Amino acid sequence: MNDEQISDIIRMAWEDRTTFEEIEKKTGLDEHQVIKLMRKQLKPSSFRLWRKRVSGRITKHQKKFRQSRHQLKKIDPEI
Repeated sequence: MNDEQISDIIRMAWEDRTTFEEIEKKTGLDEHQVIKLMRKQLKPSSFRLWRKRVSGRITKHQKKFRQSRHQLKKIDPEI
């Protein structure tokens, strides 16, 4: 992998709306491989910050995101 590809993966991993499933479709790296790449490429403090941020985000996991939207639609059909 070249520097530009690594940079693109890191950018996608930081984005809230880009799911791990989308990253896998575009790059072939699954969630665990992305985590390994982030751990290797980021400073330890940046990695910890990213992991803390991603761990609580349902938008990083397509299935969880769809489930939450479905539940919201039950509460408010206008969504």
